[in-house]
Amino acid sequence: MANPLSTLGIVHTVISLVPVVAGLYSFSKYAAIIPKTNSGRIYVITLFLSAITSFGLSSTGGFNAGHAIGILAMLAAVFSIVIAQLGWFGRLNRYLQALSMSFTFFLLMVPAINETLSRLPPSSPIGNGPDSPPVQTVTAIWALLFLAGICLQAWMMHRRSGTPGLAA
Repeated sequence: MANPLSTLGIVHTVISLVPVVAGLYSFSKYAAIIPKTNSGRIYVITLFLSAITSFGLSSTGGFNAGHAIGILAMLAAVFSIVIAQLGWFGRLNRYLQALSMSFTFFLLMVPAINETLSRLPPSSPIGNGPDSPPVQTVTAIWALLFLAGICLQAWMMHRRSGTPGLAA
């Protein structure tokens, strides 16, 4: 039987679903999460809220890998927005912005995979934490999908090099 969610856990889960939906919408519409769009703004704001609310959650009683992932996701989002504003990398800016925003989506889903597989189905969860083989397998598949996705994303951006950039 999976552990029940706390009130903060429920709030965190509901908040965390918003950037998943906003990110999927952005990928389907723009082939990237673009912070200057409405869906991109919603994504970034709720990504931060998701990471911040995760800091109050801990099955180990202290700082854990999920917290580190949240911090890394927030740093990647800030990096994406800052490089678009400052233009330090010239023509690479739009690729770096797209890659870093895609990386935030990848990171957002890693704890989600663990939590989902460790809680569902409620009577007999598929996984039992991040070290269980089902969770590790799905996380490895997710990592491969991320790598394939960013390669496809970069290729599509290169092919459409005449389209407007991904400025924040």
